Amino acid sequence: MSDSPQVSSIATGTTTQSAAERFGVIERPTLEWTPQVAEETADLYEKVKDHIPKMEWPVYAPYVAAINRLKKERNAVILAHNYQTPEIYHCVADIVGDSLQLAKEATKVDAEIIIQCGVHFMAETSKLLNPHKTVLIPDMKAGCSLAESITGADVRLLRERYPGVPVVTYVNTSAEVKAETDICCTSSNAVQVVESFGVDKVLCIPDEYLAQNVAAQTKVKILTWKGHCEVHERFTAEELLAYKEADPEIEIVAHPECPREVVEIADYTGSTSGMINYVKDRKPPKVLLVTECSMASNISSEVPEVNFVKPCNLCPHMKRITLPKILDSLCEMKEEILVDPAIADRARLAVERMVNLKH
Repeated sequence: MSDSPQVSSIATGTTTQSAAERFGVIERPTLEWTPQVAEETADLYEKVKDHIPKMEWPVYAPYVAAINRLKKERNAVILAHNYQTPEIYHCVADIVGDSLQLAKEATKVDAEIIIQCGVHFMAETSKLLNPHKTVLIPDMKAGCSLAESITGADVRLLRERYPGVPVVTYVNTSAEVKAETDICCTSSNAVQVVESFGVDKVLCIPDEYLAQNVAAQTKVKILTWKGHCEVHERFTAEELLAYKEADPEIEIVAHPECPREVVEIADYTGSTSGMINYVKDRKPPKVLLVTECSMASNISSEVPEVNFVKPCNLCPHMKRITLPKILDSLCEMKEEILVDPAIADRARLAVERMVNLKH
């Protein structure tokens, strides 16, 4: 895995101002636990009190207050993926959701700056759909094992090997990879996208398990790539069956990036947003979310009647995003996501084809 994702220049051979030059740098505010900070953050603490001890809140609260003040001054919006920690998800985020949901929602807000609290490919997707906005990620090293499992050159080789076969690419990929594809898909619409071509064979890349789970729901022959999410690939059927045996009342809700044998055991399989909606709608007494474990913490406050059993598989890349790094990003206008226009135009087309697909 590379130490940090590559960022393309905005245009080869040209000089552009950095985000810091365009917006200016602001000195980091003094971070103190004061009565004013306590008052400003009291309602927010109620949302995270089950996850952050009261004695620790004075450490978090000054960051929360400073970030919320500064994002208004900057005309910035903070997007947080469902896997972010509770103090980010509940206390500073303006929009929460899955990766594509975040990018689409960002196009609807009146903000010059997008702070992407997620991983690198998510920030790139936000930039693709919001080309005229400044997109920042608090840590450029927040990568993704799945996105890094394939390159644009790999896709070109696949096209040579399977001439004429449509290429469907998961949104959990780099802009470079999206630029080489016919259309993107999400975990929730992959079957629809695959079947939209009306052909008998489709490449569905790079997530092997997502492709296998799609293949089980369609007559289209699915050609796969051996890319995996390092969080979801760790779940096993044996592990889930042990939970079921210990407590038959547990409902298992899984993400389709999990291995096929895991999905076969689950009571429901869907995207992170689909999983959240399932729990909120059904309110099962006990539920096991087979995904990154921060998501259970984030939604538990909204469904207090549900008891969450948490097999804790953390995403180390998501956890690179922290309150101090978000504050630094706002103060110093870093790290900026830039995509070469030649790549961006083609990648955007693949995403827009998916977005415009009739449901």
